[in-house]
Amino acid sequence: MTLLILGLVIFLGVHSTRIVADGWRSATIARIGERPWKGAYALLSIVGFVLLVWGYGQARQLPGLWWSAPTGMRHVTSLLMLVSFVLLVAAYVPRNAIRARLHHPMVLAVKVWAFAHLLSNGTPADVLLFGAFLVWAILSFRAARQRDRAAQTVYAAGTTGGTVTTLVVGIVAWAVFAFWAHGLLIGVRPVG
Repeated sequence: MTLLILGLVIFLGVHSTRIVADGWRSATIARIGERPWKGAYALLSIVGFVLLVWGYGQARQLPGLWWSAPTGMRHVTSLLMLVSFVLLVAAYVPRNAIRARLHHPMVLAVKVWAFAHLLSNGTPADVLLFGAFLVWAILSFRAARQRDRAAQTVYAAGTTGGTVTTLVVGIVAWAVFAFWAHGLLIGVRPVG
């Protein structure tokens, strides 16, 4: 569990600078430059991610189950994951109505992903991993919305083409991951 906790602290810590220390972040970027900041950010993110994946893999083998989800919960989780994939894609497809309306779809995708996995997984490692990401996503979304209000940010209106592209790519990505890649990468086949 130690590696998982260390990985979460590093990964989510790096990704929390805008939540807890936005002024310090801006001052540091001004002092050292954007490229060195991004380099350090990327390096620490990779280290944290590797540690949390490695630690989660080890922690999943430990005994203990806090709850066992009913069989039907797999369907709820699968549906929520479809929503999560569409939200994730919405963060990258330009001029889609989802991003225009929600403003921060990637953070919302993480929130839905974490919540969906908490519904179906009740080991201590699962609760720690997905619970930490859920708390982070809630705080990150709140902080991002506060920054938007302070800066009076206006998001571009969505177009039909951008929205349809977002939905199609999100659904296809979900299907590939649900039916094939999740089993290959995680070792659990949620669908099929």
